[in-house]
Amino acid sequence: MSRDTAPIPTYAAAVDQERLQQEYPWGPGFLHTYQGMSRTTLEDLQQQRFTTVMDCAWATPFYQRIWGEAGISKGDINSLTDLQRLPVIDKNMILADVAAHPPFGSLATRTDRPRGPAVLQTTSGTTGNPQPVIWGAWGREVQNALLGRIYGWLGVGADDVAHSVYGHGLVNGGHYVRESVTRYTNAMLLSAGTGIETRSERQIAVMHQFGATVLLGFADYLRKLADTARDVGLEPGTDLPVRMIIGHLLAGGREPLEQAWGGAKAYNWYGVADTGALASEGPERDGLHLWEDANVVEVLDDDDKDAGNGVGNIVVTCLAKDDLAPLIRFNTHDLTQLRSGSNAAGLPFRRIDGLLGRSDNMVKLKGINVYPSAMGALLANVPGFTGEFVCRWEKSGHGERLTIMCEVQKPEAVDAQQVQSMMSDRLGVGIEIDIVAPGGTASLTGVHERQKPVRLVDQR
Repeated sequence: MSRDTAPIPTYAAAVDQERLQQEYPWGPGFLHTYQGMSRTTLEDLQQQRFTTVMDCAWATPFYQRIWGEAGISKGDINSLTDLQRLPVIDKNMILADVAAHPPFGSLATRTDRPRGPAVLQTTSGTTGNPQPVIWGAWGREVQNALLGRIYGWLGVGADDVAHSVYGHGLVNGGHYVRESVTRYTNAMLLSAGTGIETRSERQIAVMHQFGATVLLGFADYLRKLADTARDVGLEPGTDLPVRMIIGHLLAGGREPLEQAWGGAKAYNWYGVADTGALASEGPERDGLHLWEDANVVEVLDDDDKDAGNGVGNIVVTCLAKDDLAPLIRFNTHDLTQLRSGSNAAGLPFRRIDGLLGRSDNMVKLKGINVYPSAMGALLANVPGFTGEFVCRWEKSGHGERLTIMCEVQKPEAVDAQQVQSMMSDRLGVGIEIDIVAPGGTASLTGVHERQKPVRLVDQR
């Protein structure tokens, strides 16, 4: 009997670490490679990588079908200048493809070779079947390295104990962060997960025991952890020597988070499950630098046209996801705005303002677009605002109304009518305000259990 002695193709063997460091550098190699690089040199690099990822896309049934239906053939797309000829895709199209081609869909299939080692995660949707998010080994490790690049650039190092509150289970967050910190930094990692995985009181206890110095996660839950620390008699900044917070900040969210943690500096980065890390602040905290060595990022209006200097949808072509499940003109439905001018870091990358809301989580009141996730920035000047809020969208007679529940430290000290007038003026449409005590929105937002609290409750 013959026995096959060929080695099993493994994830580890599929990734050339030397090539990875050269093409998508992290650590000291990052600034050495990109500081002072011209925009023209960067665009030449993007073009090379675009050619490679398009070869993968043309071998993917998902794009063969979509582009074929749009009347596009392989010879029509020769460079990045042709990118706008391709249709924009989004999560709904991917979900429809998965339903038509279960269980993984045709996006994670190649017609020219076997799939190879892959990672399967899902998105964190609350209804219906979850969307599979599949990575080939190379595409996954590039994203791990890019997040490691963020942590290293901001100063996470060998003396740090990083405490992560990203969730595990089926979703990507906690696994992604663990892989990035342990492989592409030299810090120690406490991967605690959400408040459901490790109770908040227990998280504070281990942070105190092991001397956590860096917090990683979503601002909403990290703010709650600071409250928990004080409830058990530990003062953030002294008993808990946290010096840095790296996570996801909406406009107006930085100062409350820093105050909650005794003055620790908070830094913002942006990414989505499908693409991984896309942009990050640098030490100067002057906008988020797009990782344009690994992505082509467009900011488009609702008609998929260039938004110019205005707010628009972040649409991504992942140049490094060239081994499996490529993403070409993927609409995240996250809203941002490009910044103009040069940057203090001397990088060739453009910058964005960060996450300004979601175009698919929008309320239309009397013809005015209102983005619930952006309300925190408008509420920031309300006296005693804790950072917690939720919007209730309800029927009202023959129309609809939006009520914003806003948590403050002392509700009796806040004039709700004054806040309502201020918010209505800023939004350009009448809304209602419900001032509540700390914890008054928790049952609706799920802030103690969820990575991303709910900001809009549709009660129509």
